[in-house]
Parts: sequence; C-alpha cells; structure tokens
Amino acid sequence: MAFPHRPDAPELPDFSMLKRLARDQLIYLLEQLPGKKDLFIEADLMSPLDRIANVSILKQHEVDKLYKVENKPALSSSEQLCFLVRPRIKNMRYIASLVNADKMAGRTRKYKVIFSPQKFYACEMVLEEEGVYGDVSCDEWAFSLLPLDVDLLSMELPEFFRDYFLEGDQRWINTLAQALHLLSTLYGPFPNCYGIGRCAKMSYELWKRLEEEEDGETKGRRPEIGHIFLLDRDVDFVTALCSQVVYEGLVDDTFRIKCGSVDFGPEVTSSDKSLKVLLNAEDKVFNEIRNEHFSNVFGFLSQKARNLQAQYDRRRGMDIKQMKNFVSQELKGLKQEHRLLSLHIGACESIMKKKTKQDFQELIKTEHALLEGFNIRESTSYIEEHIDRQVSPIESLRLMCLLSITENGLIPKDYRSLKTQYLQSYGPEHLLTFSNLRRAGLLTEQAPGDTLTAVESKVSKLVTDKAAGKITDAFSSLAKRSNFRAISKKLNLIPRVDGEYDLKVPRDMAYVFSGAYVPLSCRIIEQVLERRGWQGLDEVVRLLNCSELAFTDMTKDDKASSESLRLILVVFLGGCTFSEISALRFLGRGYRFIFLTTAVTNSARLMEAMSEVKA
Repeated sequence: MAFPHRPDAPELPDFSMLKRLARDQLIYLLEQLPGKKDLFIEADLMSPLDRIANVSILKQHEVDKLYKVENKPALSSSEQLCFLVRPRIKNMRYIASLVNADKMAGRTRKYKVIFSPQKFYACEMVLEEEGVYGDVSCDEWAFSLLPLDVDLLSMELPEFFRDYFLEGDQRWINTLAQALHLLSTLYGPFPNCYGIGRCAKMSYELWKRLEEEEDGETKGRRPEIGHIFLLDRDVDFVTALCSQVVYEGLVDDTFRIKCGSVDFGPEVTSSDKSLKVLLNAEDKVFNEIRNEHFSNVFGFLSQKARNLQAQYDRRRGMDIKQMKNFVSQELKGLKQEHRLLSLHIGACESIMKKKTKQDFQELIKTEHALLEGFNIRESTSYIEEHIDRQVSPIESLRLMCLLSITENGLIPKDYRSLKTQYLQSYGPEHLLTFSNLRRAGLLTEQAPGDTLTAVESKVSKLVTDKAAGKITDAFSSLAKRSNFRAISKKLNLIPRVDGEYDLKVPRDMAYVFSGAYVPLSCRIIEQVLERRGWQGLDEVVRLLNCSELAFTDMTKDDKASSESLRLILVVFLGGCTFSEISALRFLGRGYRFIFLTTAVTNSARLMEAMSEVKA
C-alpha cells in the first residue's frame, strides 16, 4: 500500500536543489581557507553532512584529515584547522582551549569556525571571554533543510523541542523563519497559510517580515505548493506519546532511524556485522510496506518472496540469447530486491521477538483504554506494575504522561503515589525530570477542586498576562489543561466501529493506531483544509488553549494551478512521528502532503528530551 502514488496525485517539487545549495555553500566556505586543512566535525552534524557532501567531496577541497569534536586535545599537525559545529557554548570552550594550548606552546595556525545552521551572539561572547575572538574567523553555514525523502524535509534540530517547549528559548525561531523563506524563494509563493500554536505564530510572523524586507523576490511567480500548515508539537502530545504500529514507525521505535538511515544489527542481517541502510522511496521493498500496519507486513513480504522466486525460476527454460538479456538487464535488480527483502524480513522477525518479550499486546490494550477513557483504575495499576518491574524508565514515564494528558492531569493521590514509586524504582536522580514534565504540561497534578471553570479561566487569563513570570508552577500547569476528552469527542478521534476494524483495507487515518484513534494533529489539518480555515472550529481551538494562536492567511492568487493547490506543506515545530506522516499520506483525498519537521521524533525521544538523567 504505497499510497502516495495515486494516478491523480500531483507531482512533488524536486528538493535535490536544497542539497546542491547546501553543498555549494559549504565548499565556498572551505575554500576561504586555501590549502590543506583538517576538519573537526561535531558528532550530530556527521550524518547530515554525509548526506550533503561525502568524504571524497571534502578531500577534493583540500580537507586532509577529519576529526570528531570531543573533549580531548587535538592531535592535528595541520597548519589550518576548520571547525564545523552547532552554535553551542561547550563547543566554543573546546575551540578556545585548543587555541590557547597552541598559544602556550608558541604555535601559530589559522582557525576557522563554521556554525551550522547559524551563529549566535552568545558563542562569539564566549570566544571573546576566553581571549581568542581575534584569533579565529567565524562563518555561518545556513544549512537547515535536509531532504530525507521525496516528501520529507528535516531541519535535524532535535534540540528545538526541549529548547522551545521546555526552556521557552526562542533562538531557533529565526532559523525556522529563514528556512521557510528559502522554501518560498525556491518553490513559492504559498497562496494559503494556516497555523496553530504560539511557536507557529511567531515563526510565521517573522517569516512574513523577512518576505517583506526582500519584497518582490517571489512576486509574479507561479506557486508550486498551494498550502502551508504550521503546527506546534504541544498542540498534540498524545499522538507523539503512543506506541507506533505502522512499519516505519515501529522500525524507528525499535532500531532508531537516524537522519534517514538505520543501523540493522547482526540479529537482522543474519551475519556477524551490522549494516547501515538508507530508508527512503528508492528502496522499492520498503516503499511498499512503510505505511502498512505491522500485521500486514509479513504477509506482504512472503508474497513478494514467492514472486521473486518465480522470476528467478524463469531462467530455467531460457536459450542463450534470453539468458544474456536476463543477466544484463534483470539479474542485478532481482539480487538487489532479494537483499532488501531478506533485510526487512529480518527486521520484522527482530521486532516480533522484542515485542513478544515486552508483551506488546497488553501495552497496546492499556494505551487504547487510556485514549478511550475506559478502565482508568486498571490502566493505573498496569503503569504501577510497569514501574515496579523496572521495565524501562523512559517507557514508564511515557505511560504516566499519556495517563496525565488523557485524564486532564492526575488526581493528587495518584500523582504522589506514582511519582514516589517511580523515584524508588528508578532512582531519586529522576526528580528534576518530573519538574520538567510538569512545566511542559506533560505530567501534571489536578489542583484541589479543579473542576472550578471560573477559577480556571481567571488563571488562564493571568498566565497569558505579562505577570506570567510571577505565577507559581502549579498555576501555570493548570492553564495548560489538555482537555483531551472534550477535544476527542468534538473531533470524533475515537472511531465507532461495528465489528472488526479491517487493517488490510483501512477506511480512515485511525489505522495507524490499529483503528483505535485518529491522530489529533492530522485531524486538525484535515478539518482546516476541508473548511479552508478555522471557521466552525472555535470550540476546538479554545479547548486546545490556542484562542489567540490559530491563524489563516489566504491571498487571492490566480496564478496557482489546480495541481499546486493539491500540494500541502505541513510544518511540525518540535518534531513529528512516522505515524503522523503515514496517516497524512493515507488521507490524500486528491491532496498530496510534503512534510517539514524540526526533527523526526517518537515517544522515547520526547521523554529523553525532558529527562535530566542522560541515558
């Protein structure tokens, strides 16, 4: 079921241009240090860099040796050192320590720091404090859009989520606005814009300001993409906290897909070594199963294996000429397909083993009960048992957050008891994590008499007021009421099914959660597109605590072709999951979605971002 390729689906823009732009800009920056140089790369820039410019391209531009930025003295003997780093304080301290060590030893070399995706004033301040600002030259590599697939762009900024949604740090908003500006310069303008969430609104306003400053760049151009939709992650935490059951999501939950590729260990490759596999539309086997519910994948793969065997068997009755054609034209493709098939079958077996061990069915049953609001006491006991058996600190946290958000906060007795059990089971060092989850509205405690809506509305007013800084923690979490039940009813997120839900022929987006729940984020997008705006959704917007933060901006554009009006760019601020991507690919309805996310996320990454205990 590779949905995107419906015969009537509009063509996607070619995003390879973004790679070429990034590569050219990097080469230009490297050439500003003529001659041989050593390049120090920060660990989390290595995978994105590899997708843009591999080692041979770097070598062509006189990069001699490559080093990883880590906290130990550099062994480089080169006269020129170039650092490719994220704008982080610890990197500045590291670079300053190298420069100062050289000074002490009486060495003079040239140093260049390239910040990606942008440099921050704070970084330059640190270099100045350390007394090396005059010794290094600083530049920016504005690389913030990595095409991971034909319809998926990632900014590869996993820290965006914690920085903005926990710390309230707005520094990445400029990076995002610049990225949107670049997209509209290349593929724009976007005639219809929609968005919801505080971060979405700020990013949108800054982006529009950038457009006005460079007025006329996209004027008179034919839009390639008819709609753009910006959505904050905190509008819908529930979807991101659920276990994924579509194949791509399960692979991500089990093996971690990093920057579009996955490391399959010996248990998958049936050999003694691991293999790094690129997962995208070019992998023909993967492309057909990525959006499938896991229960269908085995059947599909075994059918595929039988077909492949039949194609191999054709060569038995061939004469020399036919055999020559077969070897030159088909054999290579069949061998490649065979290799991919055995990898994905191996991955499925490995997933099955792990999930059977964890008793996945029981876990999913509890999640569905939480989403539907049934058997809350039983679910709470299940979570307690999960904590007491020390299954996994991250998993236990996730279930507690899911319980809290779906129930609009935990009753004080439950909150205290679960928290105490958790800290006793996994260790008191997790105490700060609870404070983070509370601040982000992920795991909250209902205030006594929390049903007083009058109090609630007063507090909400206070919190959005300028005095917000002075209000205690309990009040701010009260303002972040999740109202999940009411929203779920309003938007019909729990489908009513007579009999079994057929996962082989899905009828709505709920199939990505086994027919139990339609992802809230995807339902919002569907509704807004259907209504061409937020009219009629006022109650939903109010329940989402986004009364001032839902916007529409539609320009009358006669140049937009009917083809472009069926393309929608969805921008997830704070990360999106593969389940949401699969659900929107399914939604289609004559539309075709393109995704831009600050990073691909899942429930474990979300919890790790909030955790103060580094795994």
